[in-house]
Amino acid sequence: MFLGLAWFWWLLLIALLLISVPFKLKFIKWWEKRRQSKKIGQRDKWGDDV
Repeated sequence: MFLGLAWFWWLLLIALLLISVPFKLKFIKWWEKRRQSKKIGQRDKWGDDV
């Protein structure tokens, strides 16, 4: 037992982290593309500069 958790809980936590990292990276890339497209769409428009 490490920090009060049995070994199988640590395995589960590590597995969840390893599975979630690629999804997080994919989301970050998608979010950056979305921000860039919105920024490009705001060019040459009247009103507040974003």
